[in-house]
Amino acid sequence: MASTARMGTTETDRRLIDVLIAEDNPMDCQLLKTALTNPRLPFRVVSCAVSRAEILHSVNEHSPDIALISENLQDGPLSGLSTLSELRTSSPKTSVIVLLRSSCGDLIVDAFRAGAKGVLCREEPLQTLCKCISAVHQGQIWANSSQLRSILYAFANAAPLNLSNAHGHPLLTKRETDVVKLVVDGYANRDVAAKLGLTEHTVSNYLFHIYEKLGISSRVELVLYSLKRQS
Repeated sequence: MASTARMGTTETDRRLIDVLIAEDNPMDCQLLKTALTNPRLPFRVVSCAVSRAEILHSVNEHSPDIALISENLQDGPLSGLSTLSELRTSSPKTSVIVLLRSSCGDLIVDAFRAGAKGVLCREEPLQTLCKCISAVHQGQIWANSSQLRSILYAFANAAPLNLSNAHGHPLLTKRETDVVKLVVDGYANRDVAAKLGLTEHTVSNYLFHIYEKLGISSRVELVLYSLKRQS
């Protein structure tokens, strides 16, 4: 049986995950690159960067799967976070993980708001970082329990979702609003479909149009959308 499983392995299964590392100094870049450059790990560090300009150039040149970006770069404090929105536009296929020096609730919320797919505190071991990279590459969102509590606290204290335009007219149809409410409550597409009597494909289409109308691109952004609408 084991032999059969190996024979079924495809090139896609063996493909390495291309990683960009962005730190505030070359030494930290090299240390992290050395840690991830291990033949037992499924990663390939394609570039290192220490500034916003270098990140954007590297992403354009290498199209990495994952970008590990420090909250601070040589451009100044929190310059790593400020680069995320540009990356979301210029390279939407690159998933960003933000490396934080502390688990500050505001920074965690800001990171996800800017487009991060994962956040990780530098105190975490290399094994956790590897799990984080693999999970985000598979399309998951990465945050630990404490970080999730910070997000939920911010969400609970934010203004309700404002689904109207400047003239007070609804941005979404009633059915789209129903989908939003269920997604924000944590239901997967399959469960949303079951509750509303729809197919998963129809729910996916609804979400596509909802994202387009609200100017967002992911489920996390939909949940955090209210944070941008605080009064």
